[in-house]
Amino acid sequence: MVNRLSATDASFYRMENTTTPMYVQSLYLLRNPRGGLGYEKLLGTVEQRLPQMPRYRQKIREVTLSLARPVWVDDHDFDITYHVRHLAVPSPGSDRQLHELIAQLAQQPLDRFRPLWELYLIEGLSDNRVALYVKSHQSMVNGMAAPALAHVLVDRTQRPPAFDEDIWVPRREPGAVELVLDAVGDWVGAPQAQLKAVGSTVGGPVMWLGRKVSDTARAVVRGAAPSSPLNTQVSQNRLFTVARGSLEDYRTVRARYDCAINDVVLAVITGALRNWLLSRGEPVSSTRTVRAMAPLSVYPDHELDTAGQPIGAVTPFLVDLPVGEPNPVVRLSQIAYATESHPTPTGLVDARTILTVSGFAPPTLHAMGVRVATAFSGFSGRVFNLLITNAPGTQRQLYVCGAKLLETYNVPPLLPNKALAIGVTSYNGTLYYGVNADRKAMSDVGMVSTLLDEALAELLEAAK
Repeated sequence: MVNRLSATDASFYRMENTTTPMYVQSLYLLRNPRGGLGYEKLLGTVEQRLPQMPRYRQKIREVTLSLARPVWVDDHDFDITYHVRHLAVPSPGSDRQLHELIAQLAQQPLDRFRPLWELYLIEGLSDNRVALYVKSHQSMVNGMAAPALAHVLVDRTQRPPAFDEDIWVPRREPGAVELVLDAVGDWVGAPQAQLKAVGSTVGGPVMWLGRKVSDTARAVVRGAAPSSPLNTQVSQNRLFTVARGSLEDYRTVRARYDCAINDVVLAVITGALRNWLLSRGEPVSSTRTVRAMAPLSVYPDHELDTAGQPIGAVTPFLVDLPVGEPNPVVRLSQIAYATESHPTPTGLVDARTILTVSGFAPPTLHAMGVRVATAFSGFSGRVFNLLITNAPGTQRQLYVCGAKLLETYNVPPLLPNKALAIGVTSYNGTLYYGVNADRKAMSDVGMVSTLLDEALAELLEAAK
């Protein structure tokens, strides 16, 4: 019995191109421990965690003539040193140098003849820090059952837990004839299902977390998104920058105006986008909006993991950000009303819920949000202008390989014809913004960090 990719996973595998690689990416900044976080130590830690992620020792095999979806097969030539790599910036490396390196790594394609992931240890940073950059193909991450690599690398204590010795023996790889015969058997047994599955992999993702999104999409989409410089043909080159803010500041605004933290995040991004448009001489009328796809982290009441804990998921949410409104409090009020009016049968996930999920859930939740957004991108017309994912994380100190985790950033992929994507992660009292942009369309993305700080300061001043 072959292990065939799901229709959604096969869609992500086949739809990407050189300008829009579909990768799940995370950047961790760590305090270099006294003994140093060496390459060999990282390599050993990853090897210990691989049994939790069987796909990370598997590669994808296509079926002759695309008679069926591709299959997962064990990589008999698996070499972990190919996937875990070692880099350095000129010491003492600045954050700007690190971000430039991440942009370069993000635009490099993964080798399709090997398991689709890479992990980089980056040394040479100032202030006794090291960085980890993790990149996996979107087809490998479909939720808590198949989490992102970054999800399982993080520990709650400085001393990593003990793991059983792993003796991995790759399974026999099916031959080309065997794959064809298996595909023919699927066609004979269920021709309509196979036609539907093959069609979905050619036409793009039509499944959302195992469920069709077409009905939801038609209910949520309200016509074409406004015209925006954010919607343009995307090049192969990227720029990456970050911003951070005290979670306590966001809580202050939330308490003052009786809204959700997510509402404040969206209002801060709206203020930053407004000032970015003004800086470019764009006309910003009082009614101008920018439509964001901002998937909400949720958990279905009836879905539990093996320990009986809620399983994190996401739900689609399109919101028109009022960039034309000059008053920051009015902007927040309009966004809060939109989110409160959003119909969803499930409860929002907060930090306490994420704590029940082993590991560090935000990388996986960000990946699931990208799945939702990509499904909507498959509809004709311009449905939204940019992607914003917001994944809540634990508010306690975490560790990687015994090193203290200082900062964590999502590096969201750019979707077709969308020059900007923002990933927001909360962790240990801070909100971390990862901002990925097309180098040609947004050469000025470096100013976004300052604009986000200014937008938050506006709300804090108004909340006094």
